[in-house]
Amino acid sequence: MSAAQDGGETSTHSDTPELTAPDISPYRKGNSDIPYVTTWESGQPGPHVMVCALTHGNEISGAIALDHLFHNDIRPVPGRLSLVLANPTAFGLFDPKNPYRSRFVDEDMNRLWNAQTLSQDIRNVERLRVQALRPLVDSVDLLLDLHSMQSGNRPLFLCGPSEKGRRLARSLNMDATIVADMGHANGTRMRDYGRFNTPGDSRNSLLAECGPHWHPGTAKIAIQTTYRFLHAAGSIASETAAPHVGSGKVSDQWVEVTDRFIPKTETAAFDEPFIGLETIPTAGTTFAREGGQDFTTPYDDCVLIMPARHLAKGQTAVRLGRWRAFPGPHDA
Repeated sequence: MSAAQDGGETSTHSDTPELTAPDISPYRKGNSDIPYVTTWESGQPGPHVMVCALTHGNEISGAIALDHLFHNDIRPVPGRLSLVLANPTAFGLFDPKNPYRSRFVDEDMNRLWNAQTLSQDIRNVERLRVQALRPLVDSVDLLLDLHSMQSGNRPLFLCGPSEKGRRLARSLNMDATIVADMGHANGTRMRDYGRFNTPGDSRNSLLAECGPHWHPGTAKIAIQTTYRFLHAAGSIASETAAPHVGSGKVSDQWVEVTDRFIPKTETAAFDEPFIGLETIPTAGTTFAREGGQDFTTPYDDCVLIMPARHLAKGQTAVRLGRWRAFPGPHDA
């Protein structure tokens, strides 16, 4: 198939880490009862803002961004600011020679954030950590969860299905693709937890896929995203954010995710080595095959979101979406 229109240049990123994992040991004690959690109080009324990294232990760009905040003594002007290194146990297993191994210890921490899952009589590293973090997250008004991804060149802001999520993502004025989705098929993410997705509720969240794993540009985007988020939330002043935010760009469109492809066997394969954000012009175009069956685009101008490099049975291989325009001019 050659009908896909690439959303960016061909990816040349390898699985060999070009980033050095930061030393997070100074942040273990923090200043709360939860290891690797630091919360600062401004003494002034305002939102409780949380920035989270290492939900997946091998996605080290977010930890680099939090390390940057610590080294620059960032404090909230109003409200509270919590910096959370979510899965330090998995991070402790990070090995540049086998960087995928330390994504989690027992199970994916970003599939556990709902009451039914947490009520199960299962005790492991990730579930115990989520239970420990849950009271803190319950008190958060605005959440940024920093991630990286297998492939692609352009950052993605995953903002959930509600208009308030799209508004938050757009308020960062950043050159990133805003993706409105319904969550993950394999479990509830932190950004979808509780009332973050509830229309009309002031609580809001953003999951930032800052770029390909272990690439220097991804760490740079993670830092810029974090400062832009804190500024948009009102936690820090413009002069504090300005040296770290890079150039801005207002998004005039977003992607609405409508479908996903989840292989039922280990035989599934894409028709091309997609990297993400390819737009396939014609409905009915085959993008993947499995067991003699073709999987085709459901509509014209179908956008491929976060295609997996290694397709696995029962795991989301790719999300399908369509471009939508934001109504009217953006009020920055």
